[in-house]
Amino acid sequence: MSAPEQRYIGLDVGRTIRGALVSAEGSILRQHRVVSEVSDAQVFVDQLADVIKTLNNDQESRRAAAAGIGWAGLVNQSAQSIEANPNLVDVSSYDLHAQLERDTSLPVVIDNDANVAAYGEWRAGAARGARDVFFVTLGTGIGAGLILGGVLQRGTRGFAGEFGHFKVDQDGLECGCGGTGCLETVASGPNIVRRVREKLFSDPSFSVSKLARDMEGTLTAERVMQAATENDDLATLVLRDTGIVLGTAIASIINLLNVEVVVLGGGVMAAGDLIMRPIREGVKRATVSQAFKCVRIVPAELAQEAGMIGAAFLARDLFGG
Repeated sequence: MSAPEQRYIGLDVGRTIRGALVSAEGSILRQHRVVSEVSDAQVFVDQLADVIKTLNNDQESRRAAAAGIGWAGLVNQSAQSIEANPNLVDVSSYDLHAQLERDTSLPVVIDNDANVAAYGEWRAGAARGARDVFFVTLGTGIGAGLILGGVLQRGTRGFAGEFGHFKVDQDGLECGCGGTGCLETVASGPNIVRRVREKLFSDPSFSVSKLARDMEGTLTAERVMQAATENDDLATLVLRDTGIVLGTAIASIINLLNVEVVVLGGGVMAAGDLIMRPIREGVKRATVSQAFKCVRIVPAELAQEAGMIGAAFLARDLFGG
């Protein structure tokens, strides 16, 4: 009788803790999620352990071999510590890694959420088989993961991939990072909404836009994407401008590193070709022609599951032997 296939747990930790039990081949066997605690650090840490333990509670005793965690913040990879945690409860007083290993009786690895999503797309998604990959996630913020020569690149302390803080406008808005003119201040979901609002206020010709009706309520990035798919001129214009800026920034990475595939994921990509076409146009305008000819620019395949699968695969490849 052959030995049962190993299983691994992957967590994608943000405002929601999303976890999955994943086979060694990348199939999601079971999922569990909870809304993250925002005020009590100990409760939050207990939530993380409870999600892992819930996913590892198998009546057939086919328990997971290890767990990986993708974290929405800066992770010191060598120390396995959280160094910046902008949108979650502060856990800096905890040795999170040690506590989770103790509470779950599993080996655990923690990495940045964009890194693990990149890893998922590389191992099981749109970048399968490639060796040089640039992954970008476009949502509330903008993150990235980089794989060169078949190795996930993290930098000296694990902080590589902060693509959202590329400077694209010297006279631009202040960013949450403390700088100004960052890519996030133009192309993240909330800033796409901001730019739509500014155009509605400043240009009367857009008063017929479907989005003008949402001004009195809550205008969201999702609504802008939907309006673009409905051929709304304002939404289409803002997405086109966004795509050109993104493409120009991505071109810098292609020129520098000559990657073979760029994978684009995150909520903003729900606009499909309406954002993909101008991104490709911006890349083509700003990339050395020889480098452009040998790069593929593709949408992500794993959607919201990329982080969970990538975290599980990170644990698999580190602890699976």
